[in-house]
Amino acid sequence: MGGQRIDSTKGRALYSATERRRRDASRWTLVQGVLAPLQFAVFLVSAGLVVRFLATGEGYAAANASIVLKTFVLYAIMVTGSLWEKDVFGRYLFAPAFFWEDAVSMVVIALHTAYLVALATDALAPAGLMTLALAAYATYVVNAAQFLLKLRAARLEAPGREVLS
Repeated sequence: MGGQRIDSTKGRALYSATERRRRDASRWTLVQGVLAPLQFAVFLVSAGLVVRFLATGEGYAAANASIVLKTFVLYAIMVTGSLWEKDVFGRYLFAPAFFWEDAVSMVVIALHTAYLVALATDALAPAGLMTLALAAYATYVVNAAQFLLKLRAARLEAPGREVLS
């Protein structure tokens, strides 16, 4: 198909030439490129602290602090990601090329926010809070994989790169 990888969910290239130019010109592209690995690093440390607490009963405060930090980094990447999507596709969320990634992001945000609410209101015992955090993290891993696959697709459809089917 003319050397372009087609987004199978919509039957079109992931980016039009105009969208690719807007993506490359957007300041939010760099911000996302910095925040995504930062969020993943915070996630790895936090997941370790959560598992440590669940396994040993130690480090509850550190685990909670790390989950709160992970949640605020998530909020930052979501807000800046929405600004990026507006720059590139003309809408803040649910652009066709990123519909499913945004949909799963909403679940990730809902689970992280539920954790914050449960923490603030003492709605769950410590083990329940940590289990909720692990559910949020599992969903985050799925969402991160979605975005990595889109990044790979974007690289494969880069101008001048021939993709064979």
